[in-house]
Amino acid sequence: MDFKFSQLSPLVQRALQDMGFSEPTPIQKEAIPLALKGYDLLGQAATGTGKTAAFGIPIIEKVKKEDGLKALIMTPTRELALQVKEQLYALSKYKALKVFCFYGGTPVHKDLEILSKFTPNIVVGTPGRIKDLTMRGLFNFDNLSFFVLDEADLMLDMGFIEDIEWIMLQLPKEKQTFLFSATIPKEVEELAKRHLRKDYKFVRVITEELKPKIEERLIKLNSTIQKLAELEKLLREHLLEKVIVFVKTKKDAKDITQELKKRGFNVVSLHGDMTQRQRESSLRLFRDGKVKIVVATDVASRGLDIKGVSLVINYHIPEDPEVYIHRIGRTGRIGAYGKAYSLITPEDSKALWRIKRLKERYAQA
Repeated sequence: MDFKFSQLSPLVQRALQDMGFSEPTPIQKEAIPLALKGYDLLGQAATGTGKTAAFGIPIIEKVKKEDGLKALIMTPTRELALQVKEQLYALSKYKALKVFCFYGGTPVHKDLEILSKFTPNIVVGTPGRIKDLTMRGLFNFDNLSFFVLDEADLMLDMGFIEDIEWIMLQLPKEKQTFLFSATIPKEVEELAKRHLRKDYKFVRVITEELKPKIEERLIKLNSTIQKLAELEKLLREHLLEKVIVFVKTKKDAKDITQELKKRGFNVVSLHGDMTQRQRESSLRLFRDGKVKIVVATDVASRGLDIKGVSLVINYHIPEDPEVYIHRIGRTGRIGAYGKAYSLITPEDSKALWRIKRLKERYAQA
């Protein structure tokens, strides 16, 4: 489709210019005109290709400040909710829309305080907290025009389906629904058939220039005892680069972070035992380049758009091959070059076989 940002209203164009957007990405070119025409969408594109703006721009274009609550956007994680909120806030800068974010792990009384003072135009949040606030009668969905489910496949993987279905039942039937996801398994297709209008459009964009250019390397070790020394060696070789080290458990994240600090590295953690404030602080330091290494569990493997990550290290190989794909997708963003190294021991053979099979399936798709 021949869609250009110049077709949008001046206030949205101005915000896009401030954000450094010049040309729409392929998913934006396909999705935005269809969304502006009123279609429901099922969208698939690799993470980092502009999915948030693909659903965010048509929402911002159509919503007015005086309209009240017009859009609800749900994401699987707090970090992704904040990221989406920040982008929508920037997009709506000159329309002065009220964009608020609600997620678990923070005191609910703060949310109650905000909602007692303000009526949001756009709400972004995680399913549990959105359900909680809805049950308290804090949202008036009568005039809602847009509902977005972002990273739909991860939502279902994380067991949010019951909360999602409950929330969707509270929303008006006459609305536009956008389901966006990096992969479209059967469960997401079924969700689309249940909740999207029959004339919905499936937008799938996978282009060669936007495919990640990732050098994958397996570093074979005889035992797990060798891993820490190998990790130290790799980090010293890439001292000036942004690196994410993925580990299996929260305890691993804590232990390895402490060990790396002892060895002189400037490093932060990202895992589920941290408070929301601690997690946000770690992400901010890493995003700003003040810290070059983050040791993370899979809480950070999906949806986060952290620019400039040039190396991902799998300290532990995940059992689920989809998780591996999403981990390495933190580098090589939007066609940039990246590296993904995995520390392999003999017990990883089954996990490696599953990853190989999944890649073969993707190659045939």
